[in-house]
Amino acid sequence: NISFAFHNMNIAIIGYGKMGKSIEMIALERGHNIVAKIDSNDFSTSDLKNADVAIEFSQPDVAVENIMKCFESNIPVVVGTTGWYDQYDKIYKIAKETEQTLFTATNFSIGVNIVFHINKKLAEIMDQFSQYDVHMTETHHLEKKDHPSGTASTLADDITNAVNRKTSYVGRLDEPYNDQSSLALHIECKREKNVPGFHQVTYTSDIDEISIQHNAKNRRGFTMGALIAAEWVHDKKGVFTMKDLLKF
Repeated sequence: NISFAFHNMNIAIIGYGKMGKSIEMIALERGHNIVAKIDSNDFSTSDLKNADVAIEFSQPDVAVENIMKCFESNIPVVVGTTGWYDQYDKIYKIAKETEQTLFTATNFSIGVNIVFHINKKLAEIMDQFSQYDVHMTETHHLEKKDHPSGTASTLADDITNAVNRKTSYVGRLDEPYNDQSSLALHIECKREKNVPGFHQVTYTSDIDEISIQHNAKNRRGFTMGALIAAEWVHDKKGVFTMKDLLKF
């Protein structure tokens, strides 16, 4: 039950797909106003003029451009799009130098962020036990463009940083895991109808198996987390993540 004082906000939604429409519904439930619904990257900063904050769930190829338009408008932006993080360092630097506000998360679900926290701790422990191999599975809906998912990449980054016997990771669509000798952490990626998001990390030895998983029942957890992030960050300056909001 995360709670803090916030006023009713004017929100611009950038990316009006399933997540955008879900954000609109819950934002209205929470007493906010939707002042812009933008369904492409072909928009101008004038479309953002009445917004207190923007929430961006678009596509990887336009996310950076959308973020920059928010910076140009001096509007805090909460970004849920993944697949653009190869440009994160550049955007981070611009945000800091120009005193803009950026909140990013590969997954806004409170439950997933708890799993992120546990995953790091577990990886630090399992680094000591070389008899265990580790692999991952992630499953999403058919419309998801990138693989592995941003959530899976975050989990994998934390594992490869802590477990010395895994030096990198690779995500492959519908390719079962079978090479325990590989230095690469294998992520089996699946795309199926009507799956909001499933992630599992599994450590396997000859005698037992340890796993942690998160299974989203619907999109509401992602949506609520993004709105909580917007409510928390709208009057701040800087670059933030869910770790800042949740105080992990």
